[in-house]
Amino acid sequence: MTPFSRRPAGAFLVLASGLVAALHIGKMPPALPVLAESLGVTLLQAGFLLSVVQLAGMLGGLLVGLLADGAGLRRSVIAGQAVLALASLGGLLAQGPASLLVLRALEGLGFLLACLPAPSLIRRLVDPQRLPMHLGLWGTYMPTGTALALLLAPPVMGLLGWRGLWTLLALASAGMALWLWRALPADPPHAPRAVAGVRAGLRDRAAPLRDTLGRGGPWAVAMAFALYSSQWMAVVGFLPTVYAQAGIAAGAAGALTALVSLVNVAGNLGAGRLLQSGWPAWRLLLTGFVAMGSMAVLAFGQLADGTALPPLARYAAVLGFSALGGLVPATLFSLAVRVAPGERAVSTTVGWVQQWSSAGQFAGPPLVAWVAAQAGGWQFTWVVTTSAAVLGALLGLWLRRVRA
Repeated sequence: MTPFSRRPAGAFLVLASGLVAALHIGKMPPALPVLAESLGVTLLQAGFLLSVVQLAGMLGGLLVGLLADGAGLRRSVIAGQAVLALASLGGLLAQGPASLLVLRALEGLGFLLACLPAPSLIRRLVDPQRLPMHLGLWGTYMPTGTALALLLAPPVMGLLGWRGLWTLLALASAGMALWLWRALPADPPHAPRAVAGVRAGLRDRAAPLRDTLGRGGPWAVAMAFALYSSQWMAVVGFLPTVYAQAGIAAGAAGALTALVSLVNVAGNLGAGRLLQSGWPAWRLLLTGFVAMGSMAVLAFGQLADGTALPPLARYAAVLGFSALGGLVPATLFSLAVRVAPGERAVSTTVGWVQQWSSAGQFAGPPLVAWVAAQAGGWQFTWVVTTSAAVLGALLGLWLRRVRA
């Protein structure tokens, strides 16, 4: 492998790796109705199947980011794809919700290893003046991968069943791991060949870790990401179930939800261009969070007599929720890189942000599922999501004070 050098094409390969990892996250929403029928998965269990994949990130995002800085970013991404391949292949043996939950948690670890170091790796691969654009592109990996999964999963499951889908994605991750190993330049010499251990990693990284947690910027960005991710995952994750309960066919439900996910990409790309042209990050965050809160009320709210907007108008509101909400993640990825206390602390800072993003995704779907179960419907979903949006908007205002 050649020594490390700037390779813009490598940044697009890292993006492709993120897309493959996101397919594993996105495969679950369209599979929930199938799993409910074949394995007896309940609504609350479905909420945890959506969220448990974030358990590793919630508990160990900071630690994984810290160790990725020391072990090598390329090695971490390759290892993550390998773990995803093994965990998805394990779905062939799953016989009930409990085993699926364990495998989803393992997939979460693979997802974390594959995606957490990516912004720092992209930072190495591209010229500084092009970094905002590439980070804006990176912000699209999750909605794009989710949209692809939502579109492709129903026909694949129709032909091969849900286990066939799991197997194909395992092969995709295995192939991506091999491609990354062959195509990406080796980690720089300062990255050791092997991790000496958790204690050694912590000792080497103690000062940057203290700096990261001692600054207001990483905390504010992390909290804002949690408030965003809790809303987006809860709404998009349950849309196929909502549509299935409304009698919409699986293929149509997948296509409708995929469009909701895809318009989020437009928001991410728009944020990248606006940031590069000089728009302040706090203004983009405020716009995104206010739009998410408003659109959620229109999409899910009902009047006292139980009436709501027509279905087409409610779907348009969900599209607005996702599209304008897409301003938030790209802005936060850009801020996470900028508020890091130093070059070698970027993955540590991103790990902290990822940890709270995962916490939001872990908490959001079960909370919305519990509210829906108590209310007997989805009409109070907006209470959960809009509360998070209000807090996110307040954080956006506060971020004007943070020196990025």
